[in-house]
Amino acid sequence: MISGAFLGILISLTGWFPGNATIPAVVWDCRTWGRPDALEGMPVSVEFSKYHGLGNDYLVFDPQTAALALSTERIRLLCDRHYGLGSDGILLGPLAAHTVVPVAAREPAAAASETPSFGLRVYNPDGSEAEKSGNGLRIFARYLWDTGRVAEVPFDVLTLGGRVRCQVLEQGKQVNVDMGRVSFFSGDIPVAGPAREVLKESITVADRTLTYCAASIGNPHCVVLCHQASVDDALELGPQLETDPRFPQRTNVQFMQVLDRNNIAIEIWERGAGYTLASGSSAAVSAAVAKRLGLCDADIAVRMPGGTLGVHVDDRFQVTIIGPVAAVARGTVAPELIQ
Repeated sequence: MISGAFLGILISLTGWFPGNATIPAVVWDCRTWGRPDALEGMPVSVEFSKYHGLGNDYLVFDPQTAALALSTERIRLLCDRHYGLGSDGILLGPLAAHTVVPVAAREPAAAASETPSFGLRVYNPDGSEAEKSGNGLRIFARYLWDTGRVAEVPFDVLTLGGRVRCQVLEQGKQVNVDMGRVSFFSGDIPVAGPAREVLKESITVADRTLTYCAASIGNPHCVVLCHQASVDDALELGPQLETDPRFPQRTNVQFMQVLDRNNIAIEIWERGAGYTLASGSSAAVSAAVAKRLGLCDADIAVRMPGGTLGVHVDDRFQVTIIGPVAAVARGTVAPELIQ
């Protein structure tokens, strides 16, 4: 018999969601664990879902099943891999699309249409809020499909980084996201200094002079050009580049190696998250940089430690990504974790 200790995470082992079906109402109830009297006065249970896109994992909290205030401290705890659920970030949605207002718009907002729209907020494991996440969007799209809110037709998701178009394919196994247009202009990213395209500039960190390009796809990126994409460089130089003063909103960092006209390899240091196995927006921007420099063609396979993402970059630098999403778990958070 289990005594007073609670399990921090209670996972349902029931075969996950049946394809495109309503979530089963019954999950393991944390009140069957430990001493029932110890739960008096604790908050009601909060449901979560967990997915990963090429090893880049997110927790999804749906306002319909998770009435949870996401303070900075609570986000950090939930994402902690030792004391919480463990993840590279949190997705809060679906929200009413009109409640998510993009931070800045380089182009006029998309006109209202009959296409279904859903609002999404994205949080980093350090508690900060991200404008956009490519893998987060793919995971959120899969969650919407799993819960019966969308079918295998395009739909829109509105983020702080702008509106994107998503489509779930192959019975949820693949998700396609039109990430928007990449900008290399310093004011859009932003990067300090005179107005310019930030291409093949020099930066010195840890006594090393690097060549980089900067770009935005709704969030800031610094792409370092290198002969060999190295995890050691990502771990050593990534934190310093993320917080370099020339990036007033901090930046995501990619170390990019061009393999041939249709293949690149990247190592990633994410703003607010650290070293990650994969990143959709990092893949999108790195591919756009490779094409902008004339090093790659329009269709590019972006190889990351967690796997490969397909990227298409058109002549206007509008970028589409496609790749797998996998369900990991669904369950309830023990009340004492979020007390």
